[in-house]
Amino acid sequence: MKQRSTIRLFVVAVFILPLLAWFLLSWYENKIESLPVLGKSKEHRIAGFSFINQDGQQKTLANWENKIVVADFFFTHCPVVCPKMTRSLKKIEQQFSNNDALHIASFTVDPARDDANRLKEYANQFEINNHRWDLLTGDKKELYKLARNSFMVVATDGDGGPDDFIHSDKLVLIDTKKRIRGYYNGTDEKEVEQLITDIKKLKHEN
Repeated sequence: MKQRSTIRLFVVAVFILPLLAWFLLSWYENKIESLPVLGKSKEHRIAGFSFINQDGQQKTLANWENKIVVADFFFTHCPVVCPKMTRSLKKIEQQFSNNDALHIASFTVDPARDDANRLKEYANQFEINNHRWDLLTGDKKELYKLARNSFMVVATDGDGGPDDFIHSDKLVLIDTKKRIRGYYNGTDEKEVEQLITDIKKLKHEN
């Protein structure tokens, strides 16, 4: 009997306790642990904007009220990186298809070619849900100012002029208070999975 008790204690110590510890740690990281608030300061917020989406509708920051937002900066003629990012965003959108609290925003960095009609073609090509996902175009200087100063997706300086060009593979997670909560490589499956996990964290937080 004593030998059996010793074996049971050994099994609990070697297998059960580490498994329980891993489960509790995983639960804490996924449900409780808060995401960092990123930006120039704790008060940093996404600035107001006014752009046109693929349906020709004007969209502003007010449309993000009470929304968790995943945003990226892309262009429709991008041959490799942007299609991968768009497919990653589709995966995220489908993961939360029954949750109206999530919104996706893709800002073009090539507004000269990406007008509303071109964005509509791109949306149809990738079967984008127009009610949950805005492809946005507008004044180049305003788009680039937003990318640099609000979303901070690039560290380079520029004025949004004819020779200025931004390209980033980052997906940006924005909470309901318009704060940046994470950056993720939109072409990396593991980082996209982490983004999905972090969206769930924000839902718990909110």
